[in-house]
Amino acid sequence: MTSIRFGTAGWRALIARDFTFANVRLASQGVADYLKAGLADPASGFQGREARVIIGYDCRFLGRPFALAVAEVFAANGLIPLLCERDTPTPVLSFAIRKRRAIGGINITASHNPPEYSGFKFSRHDGAGAPPEATKPIEETIARLQKENWSFQSAVIGTFSCKGLDPREEYLKQIRKLADFSAIKKARLKVAVDLMHGCGRGYLDTLLQEAGSRLTVLHGDLNPLFGGHPPEPSAAHLTELIKFVRAGHARLGLATDGDADRFGVVDSDGTWITPNQILALTLYHLAKHRGWKGSAVRTVVTSHQIDAVAAQFGVRMHEVPVGFKYIGAIMEREPVTVGGEESGGLSVKGHVPEKDGILACLLMAELVAASGKSLGGVLKEITKLSGPFFTDRINIHIDPAKKDALLSRLSGGLEKVGKFPVQQRITMDGCKFLLPDGEWVAFRASGTEPVFRCYIEAKSKKNLEPLRKACRALLS
Repeated sequence: MTSIRFGTAGWRALIARDFTFANVRLASQGVADYLKAGLADPASGFQGREARVIIGYDCRFLGRPFALAVAEVFAANGLIPLLCERDTPTPVLSFAIRKRRAIGGINITASHNPPEYSGFKFSRHDGAGAPPEATKPIEETIARLQKENWSFQSAVIGTFSCKGLDPREEYLKQIRKLADFSAIKKARLKVAVDLMHGCGRGYLDTLLQEAGSRLTVLHGDLNPLFGGHPPEPSAAHLTELIKFVRAGHARLGLATDGDADRFGVVDSDGTWITPNQILALTLYHLAKHRGWKGSAVRTVVTSHQIDAVAAQFGVRMHEVPVGFKYIGAIMEREPVTVGGEESGGLSVKGHVPEKDGILACLLMAELVAASGKSLGGVLKEITKLSGPFFTDRINIHIDPAKKDALLSRLSGGLEKVGKFPVQQRITMDGCKFLLPDGEWVAFRASGTEPVFRCYIEAKSKKNLEPLRKACRALLS
C-alpha cells in the first residue's frame, strides 16, 4: 500500500509506480473531504465563497489527464472544479485562486524534479501552499480510505470534462504592476531566457518582449523529458545559457524551472548568481531604488546576507522553517518586502504568498536596467556594506542504520563544529549551529533518502573548506 505524504511542496512520486490515477483520485478525495469540512466551518475563511477549486498541471507526462481525474473526484463531491486550459505555472495558479475567490487549488506538478516524477500540490484559499495543520488531516483521511479499500467509479481516463479557465491575462496584468517595465524599456537589454521546456513559456518571454528587451529564447518548446535532465535552473543544468551569455550574446541570462516557481539568473560574464545572492539583491533593489518599506522573511537555511542588507535599511527580519508556505503565512499577516529561500523561491509585497520565478527574473532585469551595472557590480556594493558571504550546500550519504543516532547526536547539541565553537543552536527545522563571526552550519535529514543536507555559510573563503570537512566528519 502506497503511503501518500505531503512534503514541503506537496506529494511527489514516480509516475506509474506510485503516482497513479488511483492514488491521485485517493489524494483528491482526501483534499475534497478537507475542503467540505472547511465549507461548514465558520473559522475556515471560506464563508461567502462558492465551492470553486482551481486545478492546473505542468508539462509532464499525463499532466492534463491526471488533472481531469482530480476534477472528476471534486465534482462528485459537490465542489466546482475549474480546469486551466493549458499547462500553468504554480504562481499563476496561486494568483487565480485569490482572484477567483476559490477555496483552494491543486497543481499536478513535480516542479524541478526529474521528468519521471509527477506531483500533487494543494494550495489553500489564500494561494499559499498548504501547511502541516492542513495536510496532516488530509493524510489521515487518505490512510483511512486506504484501509477501507476506497475506490472511485470513474469515466474513461482523460474523458471527464468541466468548466475551463485561462488565468494568463489576469496574471500578466498583476506582474505589470509589480515590475517597472519603463525602466527595462529604457535600457533595451539583450536578454537570453531558458524556459527549460516548462510552464514559463508564454509568460516570462512574453513579458520581457513587452518590456522592450532584445530577447533570445532557449528551450521554449514542450518536452515532457525536459531535454534529458531535471528542469532545475541550477548552474549544472543551465550550461547552454551560461555559454551563450559568456560569449557576449546577452547581457543577462534568466531561467524558470518546470512550473516556473523557481528562478535561475546568469550575470553578464556568465556567472550563475546563487539564489541566496538574488534574495539580497532583490531586497537591496526594492529598498534602495523603490523605497519600499516592510519586513523580510527567509528560511532557516538561507544566507544571512539578506539580514545584513535588511540591517542597512532598518528592515525587520523573520526566520522560518524550510518551505515557502511558512514565508507565505507571514506575508498574509504583514507587509513583506521580500520573502525567499535558498532553493530559488521568492515573492514580494503585493503579490501571492507563493514563490514566483517569473517575477524574480523580471526584478533582476529591472535591477540591471535601473542601476546600469551588472549584478556582480551591485553585489560588490552590497559586500562593501555587509562584508563577504560564502555559502555551500552538500548532500552527505549516510548508513541508514546510523540515521537515528546522528539525529540524536545533533539534536543533543554540539560544543564545536570542527575547530569552530558553537555559540547557539536553533532547532526550528533540523539543527542549525551558529558559530563565531556570523558563520553557521545546518543539518536536515531527508525524509525519503539516507541523506543529510548540510548548509554552510562562512565569512571568508579560507573557512569554507574546513567547515565542509567538519560537517562530513560529524556525519561519518
